[in-house]
Amino acid sequence: MQAVKHEFEPIYNKDSRILILGTFPSVKSREVNFYYGHPQNRFWEVVAKISNESVPNTIGEKKEMLLNNHIAIWDVIASCDIEGSSDSSIRNVVPNDIMIILKSCNIRKIYANGNMAKKLYDRYVKERTGLDIVELPSTSPANAIFTKEKLVVAWDKIINREEKTSAHVHL
Repeated sequence: MQAVKHEFEPIYNKDSRILILGTFPSVKSREVNFYYGHPQNRFWEVVAKISNESVPNTIGEKKEMLLNNHIAIWDVIASCDIEGSSDSSIRNVVPNDIMIILKSCNIRKIYANGNMAKKLYDRYVKERTGLDIVELPSTSPANAIFTKEKLVVAWDKIINREEKTSAHVHL
């Protein structure tokens, strides 16, 4: 087990309407100092596909794609004890202050990238925000049951349907 602190900032701006939360950066993400840095993680491909964009390569392109599509991203955890990249090993959680984003923009819906992100949000953050989170299937390579194509269908159905029907969250 290693005590680790989240080292990079959330991605959002005043126009963000969707917030996608992961659990905590993987070892590879911590090495590249940006979200979903493992080459096998399908996050960037899935978000590009449901946004009708090209898959971004650089950190700048990734930020631009998110912000152009009104998507904010962050992780539930600010610091924790973790073994490698194993979400199931996470202990001694200190959550991020998600209110920083919620007070800065008109987030309409919050999504969890996977079951563990939802569980951690419900346990450590929901009481503070008072908002529910919608679970999306994880884009992690560990979620082998979902092919990239199945992820795209699930994420598109949930996010694009919700985006068309949801009301603004007012804080």
